[in-house]
Formats: sequence, structure tokens, C-alpha cells
Amino acid sequence: MKLSVVIPVFNEEKTIKEIINKVQAVDIDKEIIIVDDGSTDGTREVLQELKNDNIKVFFHEKNSGKGQALKTGFKQAVGDVVIVQDADLEYDPDEYRALLDPIIKHNADVVYGSRLSGGRTVRAYMFWHKVGNAVLTFFTNFLYNTTITDMETGYKVFKKEVTDNLDIKSKDFTVEAEITAKVFKKRYTVYEVPISYYGRSYSEGKKIRWYHAISAIWALIKYKFID
Repeated sequence: MKLSVVIPVFNEEKTIKEIINKVQAVDIDKEIIIVDDGSTDGTREVLQELKNDNIKVFFHEKNSGKGQALKTGFKQAVGDVVIVQDADLEYDPDEYRALLDPIIKHNADVVYGSRLSGGRTVRAYMFWHKVGNAVLTFFTNFLYNTTITDMETGYKVFKKEVTDNLDIKSKDFTVEAEITAKVFKKRYTVYEVPISYYGRSYSEGKKIRWYHAISAIWALIKYKFID
């Protein structure tokens, strides 16, 4: 089984080398696909130096959002399984094997890494972010009759046929809600695995804002009824 690691990047010059090194260190057959979404802080120059036969790098000329970056990355992936890896250091690639376990052992189609189900190291992070995630997760479970604990997690893992069938429309962080809505609407088998989380503050580079929750709620409703 080959893993495609899709890394959307926007202005992560300080962390991009370290996260790539961590991904490369994981002893799994894999390809690394990096999509730079119009970075202006020097990230693009770092990636120009790092790209090689094992690291594919694609550049967006302007910043279009995480959704557009994932759409580009998913299209380029050739592995049997696709995992989204954020370019910061909030998520630990050492947990890939745990995330892949439900696919290997239980034939899961999709696996969510949950920061909220307990059992792993979690940095204390912003209260209102946790509240917002709780509201979005509750709304997801209500609309789609499921029991996930962390809809907004950055660690989402898919069989390749799932990403092939996700016609992503969202360009920004709303993509998390859109993907979740379409996964449950198509009745894929979804598992959750507890993960560690080393959340950043805004001063450390966190980009998601409160208003993204509004568009996420709208996406959950919209994609309940349309494709």
C-alpha cells in the first residue's frame, strides 16, 4: 500500500523544512505532494530547493485557499491512500500508522484524527476555537446522524477512490465542512482515531478565524441537499 501525503502550504517558511523532514522520516511507502498556495514569505524559495523525485511541488500563482490547494494535491496523488498533512507543526506524522490502521484492519474508507477523543498529548489551546469546533461537530452529527468528535481536524485520511469522487467546490477553510458533508452523504465508512495536537496561537501563525465557522455551517447545510 502506497501513501500520498498532500501538504497544502501558505506562508510557512519557518516550519516547512521541519515538517517535510518529519514526513520523510516515517517508514512507510509514500509520495509527498506539496501545493504552495501563493506564499509570499520565502516559502516558495525553500520549496524550490527541496523539490526532487520524491517531493513533488506545485505552485499556485496567487493565494486561493486551502480548498483549492487540496483540490490540486488530490488530483496529483497516485497512492492507494491519501492523507492531508498541514504544513505547520500542529500534527505529528509519527501517528500515520495509527491513522492507517482502520483502513488496513477494518476496511475503513475514511479516517479522522480526533484531537478531542482523549488518550493523546494535546497542547492547551484557545477556548473559543474549541467551542466553535464543538458547535460545528454537533451540527454535523445532527444533520448527518453520526457520532464524530472532531469535524474540523486537519488529519483526514482517505482511500484514493474517495478523493477521486470528491468534487471540491470550497476554496478556503470551508473545505473541511464540505468534505465532511460529502463523505457522510455518500455513506462512506468513517472511523476516528485519537491524535496528538500541538496547536498554535495567532502570534505563532494560526490562520483560521471565527468567521470561517459561519461559512462552515452554511456548507454543512448546503451539501446536505446538493452535490
